Amino acid sequence: MSDTKKVAIVTGASQGLGEGIVQGFRARGYGVIATSRSIRPSTDPDLITVAGDIGDPDTGKRLVTAAVEKFGRVDTLVNNAGIFIGKPFTEYTEEDYRLKLRTNLDGFFFTTQQVIPVMLKQGSGHVVQITASTAEFASSLSPAFIAMLTKGGMNAATKSLAIEYVKRGIRVNAVAPGVIKTPMHSPENYDALATFHPMNKVGDIEDIVRAVLYLEDAAFTTGEILHVDGGLIAGR
Repeated sequence: MSDTKKVAIVTGASQGLGEGIVQGFRARGYGVIATSRSIRPSTDPDLITVAGDIGDPDTGKRLVTAAVEKFGRVDTLVNNAGIFIGKPFTEYTEEDYRLKLRTNLDGFFFTTQQVIPVMLKQGSGHVVQITASTAEFASSLSPAFIAMLTKGGMNAATKSLAIEYVKRGIRVNAVAPGVIKTPMHSPENYDALATFHPMNKVGDIEDIVRAVLYLEDAAFTTGEILHVDGGLIAGR
């Protein structure tokens, strides 16, 4: 068993925000369990990779088993795995709907449900969701019903869990990004996407990593939805 001081599990960790969050925790000396469907084996002894579909209940079990066997604890869970499908409401297919719910909600539910008992036994822990400002900001120019359904549900669940476990040592928060420069977006679209934000710019992965790490340190903060969205939540 490793003597690493703290341990984080990060989902959707093979690229983009998840990969950046993994690097942020490793830079702090955390042991990390990282997962995605296509994640590669790690050569870092304190970074354990677990390939799997986050919507499968067994994946959450395997993540917690790996963390406990290697490090003996789980201090932080970052529920980052998620997909975005934006289209008019009547054009969504059943496949779109099922895929979004499986990745965004099933992954959040089953993984968090496996992690919480470990944190309760420790008497401490922190759960962070990566949601989206689009969950709270409806736009006729960019319809995103399923994002609002799933990410909005995660925002509400964040507050529910925060209150349920507030007296038992577990904090629960969320980061709600705007449009971020990740593999989800082509660079040639950045200028057009920037106009979605009052700041007229697209965010960087590091902006979200800093937000997650801020919440990690914010010991008096729980139930918070931290918007990192170029001012979008304030209005347009």
